[in-house]
Parts: sequence; structure tokens; C-alpha cells
Amino acid sequence: MIRGGLVITAGEEIRADVLVDGEHIAAVGAPGTAEHWHADEVIDATGHYVIPGGVDAHTHMEMPFGGTHASDTFETGTRAAAWGGTTTIIDFAIQPRGGALREGLDAWHAKADGVCAIDYGFHMIVSDAGEQAVAELDALVDEGVTSFKMFMAYPGVFYSDDGQILRVMQRAAGNGALAMMHAENGIAIDVLVQQALAAGKTDPRYHGEVRQSLLEAEATHRAIQLSRVAGAPLYVVHVAATEAVAQIQQARDDGLAVFAETCPQYLFLTADSLAEPDFGGAKYVCSTPLRSADHQASLWKALRTDDLSVVSTDHCPFCFKGQKELGADDFSKIPNGIPGVENRLDLLHQAVLDGRISRRRWVELASTAPARMFGLHPRKGTIAPGADADLVIYDPSARHVLSAETHHMNVDYNAYEGRAVTGRARTVLSRGEVLVDGGQYRGRAGHGRFVPRGTCQYLD
Repeated sequence: MIRGGLVITAGEEIRADVLVDGEHIAAVGAPGTAEHWHADEVIDATGHYVIPGGVDAHTHMEMPFGGTHASDTFETGTRAAAWGGTTTIIDFAIQPRGGALREGLDAWHAKADGVCAIDYGFHMIVSDAGEQAVAELDALVDEGVTSFKMFMAYPGVFYSDDGQILRVMQRAAGNGALAMMHAENGIAIDVLVQQALAAGKTDPRYHGEVRQSLLEAEATHRAIQLSRVAGAPLYVVHVAATEAVAQIQQARDDGLAVFAETCPQYLFLTADSLAEPDFGGAKYVCSTPLRSADHQASLWKALRTDDLSVVSTDHCPFCFKGQKELGADDFSKIPNGIPGVENRLDLLHQAVLDGRISRRRWVELASTAPARMFGLHPRKGTIAPGADADLVIYDPSARHVLSAETHHMNVDYNAYEGRAVTGRARTVLSRGEVLVDGGQYRGRAGHGRFVPRGTCQYLD
């Protein structure tokens, strides 16, 4: 039994005790009514919040990119997630160019099976959308892989043209899957990259300059129109630009099934970081890129109005030494990605203290909305009888400083180095098993299981 805490869900805040039986929540009751409960173990949550475990719907563990691999394995990355109060991730299996979707999915199952500290699911990256791949999509949905990601960026790597995107969206319209889009005009961006390099502009800051916000907005608009033609829902990943937000807002105002996420790096960091001296800006190279500070107000507003519905991390860590340095003479060769799976809940809680979002919205953005968006609710993302006992006892007054010296992600820098935040997960349970408690790690590799997902619950 978890006793004495303030239970916060997306819908309410109540003083309540929570009874866990095995892997599931058995009951939630007011302290007076819970006195007759008999528990083998009682956890005191007085002065703390009790929230559903975080659901990070966008991670890239062990992702191959630019001649290297993301530095977090499924073992290290899920352990770091647990330290930060996240108890479920959805990672991206990648179809190999010229290969089958099944080949990519099997490879990702092999990477994750038996090593994860927390539960996990998969999206499928469709990087070669021929007839065979489109024909495979229905079977993946039946197996609980109910979202397919495509890229308008990275020609020659992940890029899909408009015809390929339309075919996948049409199949998604029929099988209930959610089409996800990396919305940047990669063809135009590649022209700007080559022009910049030809002019001797090789520093990391030019990564942000060539990936212009208008090219994010144009691709977002195009993705929305293709989804309309296909009659399919759309989820736009890692939205960073005011102009892209405007396209999403208009689509939602028009009643379209268009959803979107942003990430902590766009809310808390700016393009100024890309200009750090001595190649330090490479640490902040990700796509979509960090934008100037004036974009952040529109992102926060859209989070409050639900035009942006989810905050995920796009956790894709590459060490500064030996990995980011691959682009020392050419910003286009810097592996794209920022670490953050461990820091998301704390950064968003700081936003609560700063008056940007409410406590219930914090829980919604970090847990409930991604669980509903990707077919995990009510098993995940809430505190209710029958739900998995994925619970975080959160200390709202614990002050600490984010740093590579203390984080548990397998990467040699922290994108938020030196940032003081208030709030921290004290005790983390996954399906009733305590993973983290009072600064001690009690989890184990292999506790986490693959979770087949239903279809998007915002479309019911």
C-alpha cells in the first residue's frame, strides 16, 4: 500500500491511498476508507505526489545513424528512464532499405528482449515503402505495432516521397494505425546544406540555419494535406517551429484528426546552444533543430490548448567524444540526437512550478496522453483499479542539478548541464516491482516486457 500521498492523474487530484496486488492496482481509496486494507508492505508517501509512471512515446535506443549507434542500449536506456520516473517507452524499429518490415521488427525485438528494466512497445519506421512493405502493415497492427513513422527528411536514408507516404497513409486509414511524420523538407534542406558547406560554413550552428522553420512548416502542411487525401489520422513528431504549430492548430480547428508532440529540448533550449565554442554546439545537433527563443512561447501555448498533445524526448544519445566529433569538419556528419529520457518528468515539473502548466496537465502530457495516443490506456497512464501498478512517488520539493556527473544515461554529456530543477522521483514502481527507491536502484534487466498496443484512443 502507498499511503498518505496526493494522487494526481490527468483528471483529478485527491488525497488517497493506493493498494497494489501483484502487478496491478487493486484499489484507490480515501485514507479513512483504506484503514481496513491489509498490506504486506506500506510505503509512506506523505508530502509527496503519487502519479502514474511516465510514458515516453519517442525514443531511439541503439539506433544506427551516420556510421555509429545511439550510445544507450535498451538495458542502459530503460534503466535511466526508470531513474527519471518513466516506466514505459515506445521505441522505433527500423525497416532496412530493401528489406522487409518484419526483418526490422525482429531485429528490434532481439535487441530489447530480456534486457529492459521497464515495459516497452515499438513503432515501425517505414523507410522503403514499396508494395511489399505496405502489404505487411496489417499484420503488424494485429501484433500490437499500431503506428508507422515516415520521414520527409534524410534523402537516401529514411526519406519517403509523397506517393509512398500516401500509400502508407491509405493503408493506415483502413487498418486503424496512426501515421507518424518527421516533417521537414529534406530535399530543399540538402540543397541548403551543400551550399553552406561550399561556402565554408561547417560549424554546428549552421545545422540550425539550413533546417529553416519554413521548411518544417511546409512539410507539416504537406503531411496534413496528404493525410486528408488518404482519410487517415496524422501524428507529427518533435514540433519545434511556430510556423509548424500554426499549421497544426489550423488543421485541428478544421476538425481534422491531426495530433502532434514537442520535446523538452525545444521548450528549454534554444539555437544559441548550437553556437557554443570549441565545437560544443555539436552536443545540441538534433532534427528538427533547436529554434530561437521566440518559438518557445507558441509551443507552451499550444501545450496549454492541446494543439500539442504530448511531450516525448526523442531520446537519441551520441557521446560528444568519438561520436558527435564525426562531424568536426562538416556539420552534416554530426549524428543527430539529444539525450533526455531521464530528465523529462523533472523538467516538466519545473514548468508547473514556473506557472506554465498545471499539475494535472503535467501528468497528462508525460503519461496519460501518450498512453491514450498509442493504445496503452488504461493499462498505462492512469491510477485506477485494474491498471498496471506503474507508479511514481514524486518529491515536489527535492532540489537537484541536472548533470552528466549524476545522470544514468550512457552518454558523456547532459544537454541541460547545470540547470537547477525542483522535483524528483523518489520511488518508482513498474508493475508493482520497486525499481528505484530513495536513491537506490532495485530494478533488473529483463523485468520489462514488450507490450502490444491497441489503436489510437483519440479516434474512438
